[in-house]
Amino acid sequence: MASTVATLLIFGASGDLSSRLLLPALGQLLTRNPDRRVALMGSGAEDWDADTWAETVRTSFATVDASGPAVDAVLASTSYHKADVTSPEELTELFALVEGAPAIYFALPPAVTAMSCAAMLTIDLPAGTTLCLEKPFGTDQRSAEKLNGVLAKLVPEDRIHRVDHFLGRSTVFNLVGLRFANRIFEPLWNSEHIERIDIVYDEQLGLEDRARYYDGAGALVDMIQSHLLQVMAVLAMEPPSTLDAADLRDAKGMMLRATRVWRGSPVKSSRRGRYTKGTVDGRSLKSYVAEKGVDPARETETLAEVTFEVNTWRWAGVPFTLRSGKALGERRREIVVTFKPVPHLPTGLWGVEAPTKLRIMLAPDEMSLELNINGPGDPKELERVSLGATFGEGQLLAYAEVLEGILAGDPSLSVRGDTAEDCWRIVAPVIKAWRKDKVPLDDYPAGSSGPAWWMPLG
Repeated sequence: MASTVATLLIFGASGDLSSRLLLPALGQLLTRNPDRRVALMGSGAEDWDADTWAETVRTSFATVDASGPAVDAVLASTSYHKADVTSPEELTELFALVEGAPAIYFALPPAVTAMSCAAMLTIDLPAGTTLCLEKPFGTDQRSAEKLNGVLAKLVPEDRIHRVDHFLGRSTVFNLVGLRFANRIFEPLWNSEHIERIDIVYDEQLGLEDRARYYDGAGALVDMIQSHLLQVMAVLAMEPPSTLDAADLRDAKGMMLRATRVWRGSPVKSSRRGRYTKGTVDGRSLKSYVAEKGVDPARETETLAEVTFEVNTWRWAGVPFTLRSGKALGERRREIVVTFKPVPHLPTGLWGVEAPTKLRIMLAPDEMSLELNINGPGDPKELERVSLGATFGEGQLLAYAEVLEGILAGDPSLSVRGDTAEDCWRIVAPVIKAWRKDKVPLDDYPAGSSGPAWWMPLG
């Protein structure tokens, strides 16, 4: 395991990611761990003075009511430095100010992150440096391989954190605990008993001023290629021996290496859509193509759905459908495991004959098991009931869980290099088919459930 981090150095510290997510996460961590000591340095292109940076940190900490000696120590000592982090000379000057082993968090656009890493090849990094990158990790399999090649020349793999906040400890451990701590589920967790699995992440939010990134990515790359494939990997992986980084990442990696587009046909196994004007939860949204910064010629999808198969003994023949979209009428974040129908229903029983379904909701983390039982009236009549449970909120914000692993030198929940490449390999046939317009781009009104002719999932 990598050594404990002494300094958190944020590149792009004057940006939204830093103030809205990273700094509140750090404040929460330090509040819960008052004995922890970590130096905080910020670097950005803006010419901020010390007071501006200190106020930014203080304001961000206040959003989570951060307090205590560790928080006070950071507020008293944090510093900000204007720098071009793609310049070897300015990087050298910046690193000379670092004390102890630093974790460099690239809160930057991916292209700038890649340029900064390339610049680091020509200079000496501080001892024990850890690199932390936001998705997407490359723009396709080849670029991901190239980026991994650069990173491998800078630091060992166990000191590279490819951040996916969907892999926060709560989400991962909820799925692991549900599967492997309950004998009732794991014996049934295979193609003999499971009909299909759907992973849905539908949002009511529209573009929200993210055209600069989103219009070049779309729903497939933004959500399915990264977040949802990672959730699928944890859901479907073989039991790891331990929850150590090596075992957990190996289990995920083996599962993703076996994943392909369903039946090898990206045309038949994928759908894409784009929202038009409409009303979502009382808010009027303009058409996606009318949003500021959007290039209609890109034909960027705001709703993507792809079905995959996992070519292993456990999952042969089970379709995994991943879906994510924006400006939809219902906020829906869940995994739906649909079990196969019973082989025979005794003659005389009547009523509901729907299959058993396990629903695992994400944010808030809850679950329900939908069953057929005999109702209170006619003892031969079947009725549908739902048994529910709440996992409970995690102790930390998602990004605080990410930072905790980074500061402790534990990469268990980060995305390993080969996995990042595999995720691009998995979706490459779909991207190719869409670029050739082999799959229609269907319109749907904002506030609807998607194109009217799409079959619902789950």
